[in-house]
Amino acid sequence: MALTFKNGSKCYDNSEANCKKYGRLYNWETAIKACPSGWHLPGFDELSELIETAGGMFKAGTKLKAKSGWNKNGGGTDEYGFSALPGGIGNSGSWWSTLEEERDSGLASFFGMYYDTEEVSCRNTYKTNLSAVRCVQN
Repeated sequence: MALTFKNGSKCYDNSEANCKKYGRLYNWETAIKACPSGWHLPGFDELSELIETAGGMFKAGTKLKAKSGWNKNGGGTDEYGFSALPGGIGNSGSWWSTLEEERDSGLASFFGMYYDTEEVSCRNTYKTNLSAVRCVQN
């Protein structure tokens, strides 16, 4: 499934080769509109279900990360075919959700994985920051 290019997205380090390998990075406003018809950006419940199915927050990263492409052999087992890759730098990858911070409209949630841990983290960041998108079928 190819995502539609929109303003507000770019390739890591402005390199088209990075887009081909890792995909585009989106600000939140663009991310919530990036999925094609019949697909949507995941909400918190959907992300929680994925993480729990893959072993919980402290183990899911290993099971969701691609087997290679991470710094210092930090890849995972890719048991669920999620094939998470870092966003071009090798150390970490992050993916947007639809969850907005109630107390600060400038923040939204993403989930991230890192080369040196089995964990999956869920955090808030500024909507202007760039993260990847994974769409969920309706």
